[in-house]
Amino acid sequence: MALSDHPTTLVDIQSSADQRNIPIDKVGVRKVKYPMHVRVKDDGLQHTVGEFSLTVDLPHEFKGTHMSRFLEVLGEHNHDISPETIGTILSRLRERLNAETAHVEVRFTYFREKAAPVTGKVGMMGYDCGFSAWAGSRDCFEILATVPVTTLCPCSKEISSFGAHNQRGYVSVRVKPNGLLWLEEVIDMIEAAGSAPLYPVLKRPDEKFVTEQAYQNPRFVEDMVREVALAFDGEPRIQSYEIEVENHESIHDHNAYAYVKREKA
Repeated sequence: MALSDHPTTLVDIQSSADQRNIPIDKVGVRKVKYPMHVRVKDDGLQHTVGEFSLTVDLPHEFKGTHMSRFLEVLGEHNHDISPETIGTILSRLRERLNAETAHVEVRFTYFREKAAPVTGKVGMMGYDCGFSAWAGSRDCFEILATVPVTTLCPCSKEISSFGAHNQRGYVSVRVKPNGLLWLEEVIDMIEAAGSAPLYPVLKRPDEKFVTEQAYQNPRFVEDMVREVALAFDGEPRIQSYEIEVENHESIHDHNAYAYVKREKA
């Protein structure tokens, strides 16, 4: 058969009937890298690359979903990903894929200029951030962030004649806002809870300052998760949250871990 003899209408296998009578909760695409820009607190835009997961539900009667439509919807939004635009993306996914529910999650690196505490030397600090949102049987929007901090061991400080061991801690949060809440504000609340923040550029006077700051503010992993929870509890724009803290221990062959989840009244 010559190429010109092929039928012009192609069979839509995805829409064909399925006899197994099992609906699928989530089906779609993951690890989609796509250029995007994020709105920042000073009314500007930051350009970055997001890694997207886009899914919908699939009723039991259909064999499959149309994977290309996820990418088509993503491409309709001019790279603008924000709390204001994600709702439209979810609506379009439900419309294009005839779905009851849709879910979008995107992870990206968010950069901030950060000055050293003494010399003021400025560098760029990157944070792993993201957004996660659902629409359908339940509507939800969450801010995601992982923030590195310095933590100094209270026990080591108490029992040692001099010095104390410290480690890098990673605070990962899922925050459901109850109003306009900026990534910068979430990061600031987390960094304030550590023994000391991390900085991209430190000269010797800065290192002295940060070392002494950490020594004066010892934190167990339990202290960290509680301090971040207190900060979130005191912020009326936060409705609920999950907090994970993991310390990469400097003198142990394991990591210390703590977790809190709370729905505020």
